[in-house]
Amino acid sequence: MAAGPHSIDPTTYLDDLLSQASPDLMRQMLQNFINQILSTQADQICGADYATTSESRTNVRNGYRHRDLDTRVGTIDVAVPKLRTGSFFPDWLLERRTRAERALTTVIATCYLKGVSTRRMNDLVASLGINNLSKSQVSEMAKDLDQMVEDFRTRPLDSGPYLYVSCDALTMKVREGGRVVKTSVLLATGVNAEGYRELLGMQVATSESVASWTGFFRDLKARGLDQVYLVTSDAHLGIQHAIGEVLPNASWQRCRTHFAKNLSGLVPKTQWPTLSAMFQTIFQQPDAQAVWDQAREVVGFCEQKFPHVADYLEESLDELLAFTHAPKAVWTKVWSNNPTERLNREIRRRTDVVGIFPNRDAVVRLVGAVLAEQHDDWIQQKRYMSLTSLEQTKAMMAAAVIDAGEATQEVA
Repeated sequence: MAAGPHSIDPTTYLDDLLSQASPDLMRQMLQNFINQILSTQADQICGADYATTSESRTNVRNGYRHRDLDTRVGTIDVAVPKLRTGSFFPDWLLERRTRAERALTTVIATCYLKGVSTRRMNDLVASLGINNLSKSQVSEMAKDLDQMVEDFRTRPLDSGPYLYVSCDALTMKVREGGRVVKTSVLLATGVNAEGYRELLGMQVATSESVASWTGFFRDLKARGLDQVYLVTSDAHLGIQHAIGEVLPNASWQRCRTHFAKNLSGLVPKTQWPTLSAMFQTIFQQPDAQAVWDQAREVVGFCEQKFPHVADYLEESLDELLAFTHAPKAVWTKVWSNNPTERLNREIRRRTDVVGIFPNRDAVVRLVGAVLAEQHDDWIQQKRYMSLTSLEQTKAMMAAAVIDAGEATQEVA
């Protein structure tokens, strides 16, 4: 009986490899063992051993088809036997139109998620003995994240009610139609019934339009977002309109940080420190009544020195001080979008490595994976809001509903 081209005598084989003291020992061993297994499987399909005459033979070997397989120990040359009739493909080992081991694919996808650039990724896998890894290969491997991201983005929001919600948007550059365009990634976070922060959803839109935000909020509501007490965001008209249309019972809190930036643009730089110090005193008061009293004093101060600022501030007090209708324990967590801005910085840290995304699906993949990771971190941390403050909020909501009902009866 003739020996197959990839047959191995274990004792002689190991002696040879150990005597060579090759640094690629594991890679060479894995390659030879895999090729031996494939040769044996091909013999079983043919019904006879390699290069032997047998009445039981049903097929004939016809050379090899070589495939590179990227593994954790490097790139190996897999010799897939060809048959004269039919075909033989080792589905247990290789995937069609891909050359990477599943475990390596997971590693590459994780590196992509962590913000490792393609160039650094290439250096990383080169240290494992893997040949040049192209950008397209990295993208294909990163697609392993797609199902996880899709499940995360479409999950039911069943941990509510989400009494406090925060919204913001990020701009990403994407190639579309042969040119680079800007798209908006709409984000929403919330505090669930147990007091933990959650990433409620994300959506890639052409721009921060009224239609985009309205569609985004409708999707959140369809997935279970309801009984929202307060929504914190900047003063984008699209968000305000969407809140009024989709969540009519929710109050809107204008982000104090964004408002302060707008305020600073209304006075000369030399006068901003004085105005800023006065503005900050509004939020240093012990209770809601003191906050409103101080706000009116600041308006009075501005009427003397900055009349145009006084009008702007007075018109914005209701939306700027909406947090005073919530329990004091949550004021610092809802009167600005600063917590969401920290999340945005983490997203930017990962996406800046990419620069320009090849399409919108790539944006969803990377940003969605970052959000899913952050969501898991939040759930494992301590409560963002106490259960006591959430119960107080529910009581305030119930009282507001009763007051609204009485007011409607009086008008009728």
